[in-house]
Amino acid sequence: MHIRWLIRRDMPEVIEIEQASFEVPWDEEYFLRVLRQRNCIGMVATIKDHVVGYVVYELQKHQIFLLNLAVHPEHCRNGIGRALVQRLEDKLTPTRRTEIKIIVSDHNLTALQFFKGVGFIATGVMKSSHVKSDGIMMTFQNMPTGEEVWEWVLDQPQA
Repeated sequence: MHIRWLIRRDMPEVIEIEQASFEVPWDEEYFLRVLRQRNCIGMVATIKDHVVGYVVYELQKHQIFLLNLAVHPEHCRNGIGRALVQRLEDKLTPTRRTEIKIIVSDHNLTALQFFKGVGFIATGVMKSSHVKSDGIMMTFQNMPTGEEVWEWVLDQPQA
């Protein structure tokens, strides 16, 4: 498996995965509108040049907000989703972006279990008056090891 930046020619496979994964899928126009935003980024996981999963996220000042993640149903439970989340975890630092957040429908038990399994915790409920379900805010925090904290302390300018 290889993870790389999402490019325009990936869209047909991304849309296929999106439609197979969600009750209310994003369409191509919506994907493109989101990805045109300055801080929004997409990555795909490929096997033999075929897209098998993707992630779309927004880099914010102190966090990464995960907007969309899906794996083709034929490739679920093979570590692809975990690898995509790991790429986001690798972007966290003890001093800048320290957490990843996502809102998951309270009806999407598969996603809730997946994110819990990769280290996210439920941190809030987002009540909705527009859709049938509420959203569960889930957060992954970069919990630095003692060594990472010590390195950060040593790197700070002395007064």
